[in-house]
Parts: sequence; structure tokens; C-alpha cells
Amino acid sequence: MQISEIGANALIDRLTASFEGFDNRDDAALFDLKGMGVTATHLMLEGVHFDLRYMPVHHLGYKAVATTLSNLAAMNATPAYISVAIGVTAQWEVEDLETLYKGIRIATERFGVKLLGGDTAPSVAGFTIAVTAIGSADPDTVVCRKGAAPNDLICVSGNLGAAYMGLKALEREQEAYDGSSDYKHDLGDRTYLLERQLTPQPRFDIMDMLSLAGVKTTSMIDVTKGIARDLLALSQASGVGMKLYEERLPIDYETASMAEEIGINVFSAALYGGEDYELLFTVPLGFKDVIEQMEGIAIVGYVTEPGTPALLITQDGREVELKEQE
Repeated sequence: MQISEIGANALIDRLTASFEGFDNRDDAALFDLKGMGVTATHLMLEGVHFDLRYMPVHHLGYKAVATTLSNLAAMNATPAYISVAIGVTAQWEVEDLETLYKGIRIATERFGVKLLGGDTAPSVAGFTIAVTAIGSADPDTVVCRKGAAPNDLICVSGNLGAAYMGLKALEREQEAYDGSSDYKHDLGDRTYLLERQLTPQPRFDIMDMLSLAGVKTTSMIDVTKGIARDLLALSQASGVGMKLYEERLPIDYETASMAEEIGINVFSAALYGGEDYELLFTVPLGFKDVIEQMEGIAIVGYVTEPGTPALLITQDGREVELKEQE
């Protein structure tokens, strides 16, 4: 069904019918919130952040929500609500939007948030989706990018570069696709990499684990642009130097295998690939023994004095200063 065949209110009712408690009758949404309010917005543009030739629509809906919530995880905040705004091009049909919103609903259910509202408008320059997340944080435990101190340990959750390798697998398959209806896709055994690219997970579990162990984080950011760039952002916000050791970067076997297959340096993928949505954070040196016992967290460097640069220490011992343009 063409979107023009259905009225705006009827379209919204149809898209949000499966969302518990959603009410579209007022001009603005009302909601309760306890503690310090925390909000983040993430905008995704077709041709910039995703390619619909190989990004399934339901995965796009899910990913738009999950990546926005990752910003709240990076501040040790608890998400409660989201709103969704979309710009829709002429080729989209109602059924396509229903598929998009199915992915959005799956994310809201998985992460325990409610859809408050949003907006829909026509677009002449590609599909756009913007998700705003609203949550709360305890003023005593909220974590910002500013706060790292000299001798703090630099830690990262999970592993790095897998989402980038998943993107490369999708791009390669798209290049091989000949347009025929009987074409057989061959992504090999790359399920893990595809999941990291298409269905990222905000790492609220890491903050729960740190809290349970009594570990205090002094600064934090989610890894969206690659650990090298995001480490530089932490360094600049905290006004301190940092040393990141290339040899300590956590890299999954599938990431290394894919990188070798397509001729990409696996450490470059881990450093600059981006879209990992892992947590990069600092903790006082006194928590070293506790962190080392935690599964899924790697110590990858340490914080240096104010006035010193953010450095990458390569495997052969060279010091490379991290800069904005890298």
C-alpha cells in the first residue's frame, strides 16, 4: 500500500498498534522520570550511515534504537523512553514502515523502554531516522567523558573491529550480486560479524557488572568512531594524556580471519573501524586486580599527566600521536 493512500493519523496508528501504552492523541508526550534526566539523539542518514541495498529494514529499526541507547549506557544511565522521527522517500510503502517499526518494537522490548512519540515527514534525499532516548541516572554514579586522572587504567569491553568486518562482508556481497532472482548469497560463516554490524548491543551489562564489583569508573564513552578516535575524545575531555597499546586490543578470531581474507590490517580495523558500541572507560589503578578477573573487559592502556598527548603504542614500540583527522 502506498503511504499516500492512508492518512497520517491512520499510518501512525497502524505503525504503533503493537506498542504497549502508546497514545498519539496529544500534541506532546507526558512521562514520569526519577533521578537526574539523561537524553541522547542519534540521527541516521541513508547513504551516510546505512545502505538499504544490504541493510534489512527491520535491522535498521532495531539498530537505530540500540545505538541511541548505547549513549545512555556510556553515562551509566538507565533508559526509559524513546521517540522516533523518520523522513520517508516516495518508494517506501506502508508495509516497509511496518517492518521498520517491528525492529523498533523488538529493541524496545529487549531493552525495557517505551515509545513516547515521534514524527513522520516526506524526504526527497533518502530515508532518515532519528531516535531520541530519555532516561535517568544517579547523580552520584553518573559517568561523563571528563574525569580521567593520571595513572587510571584504560579499559574496553568486548572486542573491536567485528562490526567493521561485518560491514565489509556485506559490501563485498553487494558487489558480487548480479541482480538475478536466482542469485545465491554467499556470506560464508560470518554470522557473528553480521550480528555485530546489524544488531549492536548497548553494554548495560558491563555497567551492572562493574557496579556489582564496586568498581568506580572515572570517565567513559561508547566506541562509535573507533577506539583510537574515541580515546582521543576522552583524553581531550579530561585534559590528560593517554597511552593505548596496540598489542592489547581485544580482537575476535572471526574479525582477524575476515581481515586476512580481504587484505585489511586487523589492528587498523580495530582502531578505526567504528560501530563497535563497546564501552571505553577509565578506572583508578587500585581496581586493577578486580578488572583483570572480569570476563569481557580488557585493560588496554593507562592515563598520563595533563599536557601529554594521547598516544598509540604500536606492536614494535613506536609512539604515534592520535589526532582528530585520523
